[in-house]
Amino acid sequence: MAIRRIALALAVIGCLNWGLVGLFSFDLVAFIFGGQTAVVSRIVYALVGLAGIICIPAIFESRRA
Repeated sequence: MAIRRIALALAVIGCLNWGLVGLFSFDLVAFIFGGQTAVVSRIVYALVGLAGIICIPAIFESRRA
């Protein structure tokens, strides 16, 4: 359960970053970690992508009462 919460938090961070890129052409992750090709930025991008994959099954789960 903790992994799913962490994955959801990372997915939200990714969504916010993409929103900033789309609206203002500003990549917050790259700004914080030294550019898009910086090792730390690439790790963050990879973790956000993995988090998105982990969150996919939640789309197909029915709501629990």
